[in-house]
Amino acid sequence: MIDFPNQSRSYDQTRHAVRFWGHDSALEASFFISEDALRRIEPNGCASASGFLSAFDSNRDLICAAAAKIYVRGSRGSYDLVAANF
Repeated sequence: MIDFPNQSRSYDQTRHAVRFWGHDSALEASFFISEDALRRIEPNGCASASGFLSAFDSNRDLICAAAAKIYVRGSRGSYDLVAANF
């Protein structure tokens, strides 16, 4: 089962997404939530990198629950959350 104990997150300008990490025992997986997905979750707060990070922080539980649903152990090194996931 995937867990999200690491509170770190960062804005990835190249991917236009917020990156965060999950852990499944000793395995680490990277997750990216797109700008569009963050806008769907919080339509009025996403106009800049800091706005996307703030939207992520305000909705961390919802985002981590969606990430857990798409996670398949050992399947990939990274996972993308898009607007359709919300």
